[in-house]
Amino acid sequence: MNQPGESGNLLNRVRREMRLRHMSIRTEVAYLRWMTEYLYFHKKQRGVWIHPAEMGSAEVNEYLTYLAVDRHVAASTQNQALSAILFLYKKILKVEVELNAQRAKRSEHLPVVLSVDEVRKVLCGIPEGSYRVMAGMMYGAGMRLMEVCRLRVKDVDFDRKQMTVRDGKGEKDRAVPLPEKLIPHLKRQFHFVSQLHANDLAAGAGWVWLPYAMAEKDASAGRQLAWQYVFPAKHLSRDPRPREADGDLRSQSIHFRRHHIHDSSVQKAVTDGVRRAGVNKRASCHSLRHSFATHLLEEGKDPGAPGHDTRITRPCRRKYDHDLYPRQHAWRDRSSQSARSDVKRV
Repeated sequence: MNQPGESGNLLNRVRREMRLRHMSIRTEVAYLRWMTEYLYFHKKQRGVWIHPAEMGSAEVNEYLTYLAVDRHVAASTQNQALSAILFLYKKILKVEVELNAQRAKRSEHLPVVLSVDEVRKVLCGIPEGSYRVMAGMMYGAGMRLMEVCRLRVKDVDFDRKQMTVRDGKGEKDRAVPLPEKLIPHLKRQFHFVSQLHANDLAAGAGWVWLPYAMAEKDASAGRQLAWQYVFPAKHLSRDPRPREADGDLRSQSIHFRRHHIHDSSVQKAVTDGVRRAGVNKRASCHSLRHSFATHLLEEGKDPGAPGHDTRITRPCRRKYDHDLYPRQHAWRDRSSQSARSDVKRV
């Protein structure tokens, strides 16, 4: 590889393969960045561009060791780089790689958990509006940041007081409770979304990104209110991966869509709320989700008990030992004793 253009052609092959596999845009961006850094690293070492097919296990291990020893990256960062490079070699170049690089040490960190009073102060520290509602959903329903951002109108059921998370972690759907205190705020948000969508339609826009082949199955769904995001972005943006197949939809106007609010703006709002609340903890959006799970456990609501989603509380429960939650374990002991006594009675 003597020219950067050859690297670009290779990365285009990678990009196409990832899109065929329906990998997320975030994974695509991260993988391409690591592959580019991998190529630049060896270009800097040797002074010329080298095609990855001309390199192998030795070069991969050299780069991974460089990340751990010289750049002192976290284990998760090194693992992400490894996943990107393995995708390049195994899925694109069809080459096996033997790993014997020095690995970054994986740290064991307890998550930051806020008390009920601290959560209240943080929420009050966020200005009224979309950001406060989103933070309330992360705490009140145990949702992840991107799950809140990607929530669509059709997935909120006010009558059943339930929301549906689509394509969550592991591409799994799940139902989460809709906090009653947030219902009036969400209804106002729905009214805002409806007006905004009507204005977009009047301007000839109104499109929203649709998952997988939905655009081919129902070309008009992209302009329906039900598919709009509950928390839309302020401005229209160009879609880097348009997939509509209808002939009328191939104009440049279809590439501009009303995407959801950017996650970084929500993170900044929550961080500012923590600062205004005077909470001296390194709290973030995910801390609200951890606090939700922790408070359930502290109240003796076991993840395995009926009515609770084990996929929400299990990740948090694994991070704590028995001594931190005596009430929760006492609940399990009482349940076990009750079950044993029922067996004896039978």
